[in-house]
Amino acid sequence: MQYIIVERDGFQVVGIKKEFSCVNGENLIGIPRMWAEVTENGTDNVLFKLNNGQIKGVLGVCVTTGDTKAKQLMDYWIAVEYEGNIPEGLSKLEIQASKWAVFEVHGPMPDAMQKAWKQIFSEWFPSSGYQHAGTPDLEVYTGEDSSNPNLYSEIWVPVK
Repeated sequence: MQYIIVERDGFQVVGIKKEFSCVNGENLIGIPRMWAEVTENGTDNVLFKLNNGQIKGVLGVCVTTGDTKAKQLMDYWIAVEYEGNIPEGLSKLEIQASKWAVFEVHGPMPDAMQKAWKQIFSEWFPSSGYQHAGTPDLEVYTGEDSSNPNLYSEIWVPVK
């Protein structure tokens, strides 16, 4: 797996969120549906236009907090890094300063992204010497055709 380590100050993202269960892979079905809805209703185009931060592209932000870990729930945001007033209809999330392992993902969605996540947790973490920092993970989508076999995306995992 190709990756680099990056350190970033905290930043803000704006977008929309939904809660998903991680039981029986429900999130693996629900999240692609959420992306389809956002693409269909034009929210992704609005987000791409708002993107004024260092990370270029629309983000999938995976958030687990407190009680949700025990219940195997997660909030999933479709958002962009954005500095400014929060546009109507969107919410904001503060991302803490962190050290990140940034992984390259190549291939069509959602399969390439789901495969990369599995490799990160089953292969990379056990051999890397890093631990997950417990803050949100980021998926970075460039806006190219998501069915493109050569699509480039990234996964940002906070590490310590």
